Amino acid sequence: MKWVPEPEFYLRLLAGILCGSATVVLAVKWMRRRRTAEKIRAAQARREEGLRQMEDAVRRFQRQQEGMNMDEILSLSLMELTAQLKDGSISPESALCAYMWKALEVHRQVNCLTGYLPECEEQVQEMKKQKEKGLLYGVPVSIKEHYGYKGHNSNCGLACFLGIPESTDCVMVQVLKKQGAIPFVKTNVPQSMFNFECSNPIYGQTLNPLNHKKTPGGSSGGEGALVGGGGSILGLASDIGGSIRVPSSFCGLCGFKPTGARLSFKGIGSPVFGQLAVPPSLGPMARDVDSLVLCMRALLCEELFRLDHNVPPVPFNAEVYSSSAPLRIGYYDSDGYNMPVPCMRRAVQETKTLLEKAGHTLIQFTPPRVGYMSTEIYTKGLFADGASTLLDAFDGDIVDSNLKPQISVYKLSRWTKKILSFILRPLFPRISKELNALCGVRSAKEVWAQQIAVEIYREEFANEWKSLKLDVLLCPAMGPAVNIGLLGKMTGGSTNTHLFNVLNFPAGIVPVTTVTEKDEEQLKHYKGHYNDHWDKLLKKAATGGVGLPVAVQCVALTWQDELCLRFMKEVEHVTHMSKMKF
Repeated sequence: MKWVPEPEFYLRLLAGILCGSATVVLAVKWMRRRRTAEKIRAAQARREEGLRQMEDAVRRFQRQQEGMNMDEILSLSLMELTAQLKDGSISPESALCAYMWKALEVHRQVNCLTGYLPECEEQVQEMKKQKEKGLLYGVPVSIKEHYGYKGHNSNCGLACFLGIPESTDCVMVQVLKKQGAIPFVKTNVPQSMFNFECSNPIYGQTLNPLNHKKTPGGSSGGEGALVGGGGSILGLASDIGGSIRVPSSFCGLCGFKPTGARLSFKGIGSPVFGQLAVPPSLGPMARDVDSLVLCMRALLCEELFRLDHNVPPVPFNAEVYSSSAPLRIGYYDSDGYNMPVPCMRRAVQETKTLLEKAGHTLIQFTPPRVGYMSTEIYTKGLFADGASTLLDAFDGDIVDSNLKPQISVYKLSRWTKKILSFILRPLFPRISKELNALCGVRSAKEVWAQQIAVEIYREEFANEWKSLKLDVLLCPAMGPAVNIGLLGKMTGGSTNTHLFNVLNFPAGIVPVTTVTEKDEEQLKHYKGHYNDHWDKLLKKAATGGVGLPVAVQCVALTWQDELCLRFMKEVEHVTHMSKMKF
């Protein structure tokens, strides 16, 4: 008699298959996590070994350079250091030793280094044999983790990129070396670099050197912490939403984001390639504007134009930078979407007054449709794929605690985002629109339409600028430095910086004042423009900042990088002169 299974048999069989599949899935996930953990431990061991090599090199240099005064070297400005390196009063070995020693000290306090570049020791000896001395001859330089350096990893804080050494130096490192600079360390970044915190599961949390309860910002947070702590005199970083300007503001530095294509991206690592709506930029961070200018002069050279034909062969325009003609300066202290905290608005207003006294003309400017720009241009452009490419890089990785709020939202299905956006619209309109924008676009036709919207907005902004016959723009930065662990929850709170990535305008940061007790008292009454979740988070994040630096942002039109730097220098000068009077 033929056996006919009971329905219960099929149910048990199906349950067994499902349980078996679930077991397989869990086993695969476990294996991936185990491999990730092993890769992270190996990377941490490599870092520790590199730092031990660095300590050994410092001791060796100290024995060789008798009578070297490291404190004196560290006190020099970049202009003073380059002059003394070229005339031989300071040797390249002494400069390198001093900054390696200081970098190790800063790292022990704030955890900002991801690795030592031991090739710097050989590079010093090779460089001394060359007859021609570049503009950065003998200057120790730090580079952000994702700058490609031969034989070393560029992992962007992600485990999936660990264990893949670069086969060659990126173009920017090649140009630095051609100009005599000595890259000697790499610095920490947030996991994936899409966050203003500076933390990842590989190298841990970086702290602000001025206040260890605060973040140094991101994504160039390691650079900000190292340069801000005195462990580097010049750092090379990158910016797609404020990643040079936010750490510069938080750590009391000058930082410059040039026009997007002014410097080369060949050999620069990233977890996301292909989006064109928001141009990224590479640029320097340093103690003063003169250092930024020297760096840009050095980088905009024939070697850069030879190595990357995509970079326009336009050298630094010294005539524009050195002009002393009075400027027509637009200004605003709030963009109408994200209200800066009281100390930041005060910084803009005080700087405006100083510039007027110096003979410049100040005209109030209202940036158009900032809320629309933030969601429909910036977020929808940056995550046109609904963040799926970025999420691919996290497959099998451990998500850093600072990034979990963002990643959790990115992982939601398109329809879940749409439904949540609809539910939140009456009470939290900004968060609602941000969620909707994170759905991205669904077709090539929509991508093209979004690109057209980008161009229309850029033209609208430029026309408003030109109608007032402005030369440059003064506006808030993001700051002061905020408490650790909160920036990951404020995904739409950075319009003051990412506006100028969308526009592809050069923009720079100049510290002008510090947080006072009065600012802290006024912060207690801060409600922002919306008094919503983001405004409340900003208020909480900015508390406890008395004494921290506050910066303003200086902006010029696309390709007018030298004019932007000239304006930054003017702001630095009037600020310095006002402090001299007291």
